[in-house]
Amino acid sequence: MIISIIGSGNTATVLGRMLIEKNHLINEIIGRNKIEVKHLAETLNAKACNTISNTDKSSDIYIIAVKDDAVTEVTNQLQLGEKIVVHTTGSVAINVLGNASINYGVLYPLQSLRKELSYAPVIPFLVDGNNAFTRENIFDLACSISGSVFFADDETRLKYHLSAVIVSNFINHLFTLTKDYCNKNKIDFNFLLPLIEETVNRLHQHDPSLMQTGPAIRGDEATMQKHLELLNSFPHLKNIYELMSKSISDFRR
Repeated sequence: MIISIIGSGNTATVLGRMLIEKNHLINEIIGRNKIEVKHLAETLNAKACNTISNTDKSSDIYIIAVKDDAVTEVTNQLQLGEKIVVHTTGSVAINVLGNASINYGVLYPLQSLRKELSYAPVIPFLVDGNNAFTRENIFDLACSISGSVFFADDETRLKYHLSAVIVSNFINHLFTLTKDYCNKNKIDFNFLLPLIEETVNRLHQHDPSLMQTGPAIRGDEATMQKHLELLNSFPHLKNIYELMSKSISDFRR
């Protein structure tokens, strides 16, 4: 396929790399940040365009890879006729694209994407389209770069997006807080990495509720009280500890 990408950030970069690796042609990179757009266009051997209204109309599909709250603004500047246009977000409804083309849909990568990483992680895609022709083309495009592609309507996609925020963004924030605690107490966060890896590895084999360990699941009030005392100078982390411990205890009842 001949593809235009609107955006120059993490999603645009990672998807662009994946697409050219599978012999798709990136025709144009469109965006306001002239430096980033130029750099990504050069990387993907594409043209650079800094004005959405001047978008080249010769591509087969247009991928809007911008922040969730910018999708509508971008869409309102596009007039693509019968060309397929998709956005890449989990939280934005499909019908916001209706003013840009008669053929529109969603190509949502269910993964945390970072352009500075030297590898592309495994990426499941949730896709949708407003008609059979569009759904088929988006599905085929997604299958060309991923072995895990599923159809999902707006409600299903939003539920996956919420779940992704919890298991990725929230968990990473806990890592951030814990590393800060370790640094300030002069202990090595890296010693925890094997534990983190083992916790995640178990998810491939077991239900997480059956793998829960720790003082909260045991009802070990004495140990939890010692932990809370250590956290007196970290009130934010202390509140989270109390909340999570209660949640673990309550869930098992």
